[in-house]
Amino acid sequence: MLLSKNRFYVNQINPIKQAKLFLIFGLCASFCISTAASDSVDTTRILVDKLTLNSYKSTLKGLTQFGDRRQGTARNRDALSWIEQQLVEMGCDNVERMSFSYNPEPRAPRVRKPITNQADQLKTPTGGAVGRNGIGPGGASIYGYRAETGVNREASAQPDERIRLLNAEQPVNGERQQVYCTKIGISHPDEMYVVGAHFDGHGVNEAVNDDGSGTALVMELARVLNAPGVTTERSIRFALWNNEETGLNGSKAYVQQRQKLQGIERPAGSGKFPEPRWLGMIQHDMMLWDHGAPRADGTVSAEQRPEADVNIEFQSNSDLAIDSMQLAFVFKTAADAYNTDYPATVGPHMTNTDSTPFMNIVPSISLRENERGAHTGAGWNPTWHTPLDVWTTFSDKDFRLGLNAAQTTLSAISKLAGAELE
Repeated sequence: MLLSKNRFYVNQINPIKQAKLFLIFGLCASFCISTAASDSVDTTRILVDKLTLNSYKSTLKGLTQFGDRRQGTARNRDALSWIEQQLVEMGCDNVERMSFSYNPEPRAPRVRKPITNQADQLKTPTGGAVGRNGIGPGGASIYGYRAETGVNREASAQPDERIRLLNAEQPVNGERQQVYCTKIGISHPDEMYVVGAHFDGHGVNEAVNDDGSGTALVMELARVLNAPGVTTERSIRFALWNNEETGLNGSKAYVQQRQKLQGIERPAGSGKFPEPRWLGMIQHDMMLWDHGAPRADGTVSAEQRPEADVNIEFQSNSDLAIDSMQLAFVFKTAADAYNTDYPATVGPHMTNTDSTPFMNIVPSISLRENERGAHTGAGWNPTWHTPLDVWTTFSDKDFRLGLNAAQTTLSAISKLAGAELE
């Protein structure tokens, strides 16, 4: 089944490149398996075992105190300071902030519109939109049902008064900041993997899934890899982006400000590289909710589906699609070896997240709960930008999916960066 699915993805990318892809799959699997087999002590297993459900939940719960962390508000700035302090306490000794400006023109109020056909709105008798973009003949479609999506801006839609008050302040234009820390490589400090997530959210909620789940994941990886006695051959940057929800502004600013600084030693001869050369970018955005497709009435199951998985996505239209696919399968092979509960799958639909500004520069992937283009955009996740994205919506099965995504990235990145225990 997996081979069949991989062949489908290959056919979607570029016929000229197809001949290379199965070789890449084999090389990827061989690389990861041979690396694990050659270790007399499985350093990766020791590191992965340091990730626990309770620690992941504790970090994620800490983020909920700041509500939806909407950009341009005090709650966003307070969350940034809290994240910064947590990273210091987790052992990051070179935490840095980066500033950029965000000054958009005022926009008209957002109006949520139902999904419609170009001619007539096509719905099932119980009201669920059918098929891709709401189009499907006679109530049947290979694309299944779609639920309406959109951003909630109405405070009155949030039934919890505490959360309503927490999110009352509206954003203002001006300076924005984001934070990162770097694990310096011992033998290759001039090369770096970027591991990221965005800490801002919106929707008058607690932004638990979007993207507290990814933020907590990156922070947990920073904790494990910055623990005493852990070294890496190559550098790893743990980046928490701001203003993802306004159009990837934070990650775009990072690329604009720092791309040309890659690999430059400063001061000359110091062995220090403020911006090591990027080897790969790994984004984490919405890690918790894999409950399946909408029903005919647009509702979604409250239970995690049995076939839930961690989606590892690359963008098939990017300039580096082949390299990004190879990186994705390195992560999948690591997940096959080290995830405790949920498997990982690879898909070509990475879009609209903070890996996008990097994808034509460096191999880039995104880890998430569902495929962004095929699933999230079709309304599979009713918590997406809605008042439902609060702590009480999620169960330990959901949180464990996020933990397994952390296991995926930690196991892959520890091998790629050459993690060792002293």
